[in-house]
Amino acid sequence: MRKVALSIRKKQKQARPDALTKRHRIDTRSFPMPFRGRGSSLSWSLHSVFHSRCLHTSPNHLILYSLTSPQPQLSANEFLRWLERKATSTISSSLSIAKSSYGRSLFASKAIQAGDCILKVPYSVQITADNLLPEIRYLIGEEVGNIAKLAIVILFEKKLGQGSEWYPYISCLPQQRELHNAIFWNESELEMIRPSSIHQETINQKSQIEKDFLAINPVFECFRQSFGDFSYKDFMHACTLVGSRAWGSTKGLSLIPFADFLNHDGVSESIVMSDDDKQCSEVIADRDYAPGEQVLISYGKFSNATLMLDFGFTIPHNIYDQVQIQFDIPKNDPLHDMKLELLQQYFVPPSKDMKGLKYCLNSFTIKEVRTAKGKGKGIPQSLRAFARVLSCTSSQELHNLVMEAEQTDGRLARRPLQDISKEIQAHMMLSSLFIQLIEERSATLTSLDSSYSPLCEGVSVRRLMARDLLHGELGILKSAFAWLENYRNSLT
Repeated sequence: MRKVALSIRKKQKQARPDALTKRHRIDTRSFPMPFRGRGSSLSWSLHSVFHSRCLHTSPNHLILYSLTSPQPQLSANEFLRWLERKATSTISSSLSIAKSSYGRSLFASKAIQAGDCILKVPYSVQITADNLLPEIRYLIGEEVGNIAKLAIVILFEKKLGQGSEWYPYISCLPQQRELHNAIFWNESELEMIRPSSIHQETINQKSQIEKDFLAINPVFECFRQSFGDFSYKDFMHACTLVGSRAWGSTKGLSLIPFADFLNHDGVSESIVMSDDDKQCSEVIADRDYAPGEQVLISYGKFSNATLMLDFGFTIPHNIYDQVQIQFDIPKNDPLHDMKLELLQQYFVPPSKDMKGLKYCLNSFTIKEVRTAKGKGKGIPQSLRAFARVLSCTSSQELHNLVMEAEQTDGRLARRPLQDISKEIQAHMMLSSLFIQLIEERSATLTSLDSSYSPLCEGVSVRRLMARDLLHGELGILKSAFAWLENYRNSLT
């Protein structure tokens, strides 16, 4: 039996506007998220949607159903019965859909024991980019990735309305007003997270979505007579739905109905598994559940920055938080070009992160340093080496670092500098950087607290998300600063 664990990114129970959201990051060519995956800062398979009901002639002959006004959604358990009829198999005999304070959720309908298979969704009722009509697929260029392709499937299915075989599922997807992903924040809201790298990543993601839309827009034009207009706003909404809900599998991206209702628990060991032998996705319970208890899974070990950008929620105390920082060579440094050349030669970061975004040479990920007297785990060795290179004031010092690297393990400046004063100076540079980053976040948090006033629900949610993000990053930076101060004191 071949089982593949899916990389899941879904919103957590503490701050989810709708229960239908999760995300994997598999596509690296389009809609870099986060996630991703920022994620952070973007990792994130369909079957015939149109084929059974549309004539494959010309775009003008694709409408076989009138786009009537929507009917009321199916009730929660009617939805499950619809899906099981479509799958011609039982999806779950131990779970039922009900509403929680976080939206639609899955609850144990009977006692569940750890190790029980609680959910099986056949590939045949999962939506992938394979659902695209051949006519549409032919018109889409290679530069368009699977997230954008799957977004097109959602858009066309929505336009079909009740004529869509997926109508009960599509009608359950959250509206844009229900989403709090950072790309939907206005300028004043984005100011709340300006100190964080997520601010720029949000801008980058919006730019990528716009680029995809411009590449796909000619396809929409070809089908305008059949399906009407698709706006950039529609496309951005569809991309966000895919990016926050889809799972990765051996076939690519998949939207998995019913599994969408599972909420997140950061310490859960249950995940969605892809079983190619059984041709289904399934979930195994990681603990016992009593009847009526909400069943939870893990979407992945994501920082609040990734969760905010890709899923539209944050966690008050996220144990997986991290901070993305940049450390630049001063432009007025007389050795700027020489240092840059050495760093480019010896510091070789991954060419792309999980979202398909290129890493900067001077970009580093900081995690919590759990003890000031420990080994500084959480502060990358590459960052400390970077600071040692920057502390050099002569070409001879740089040459000495190169010679030391060649005589040891080939890594530049990974060992403490022989000149203790230089070693202290290098780490003072880092301390100064962390002080600046701490002050920026502290000032923003103070501003958020002092300017608080009762606002509309959406703005209040985003303010709390900003506070969660900045509080988490502030704690990490303070822990790193404490370790640096302890290390410098140990040298004197």
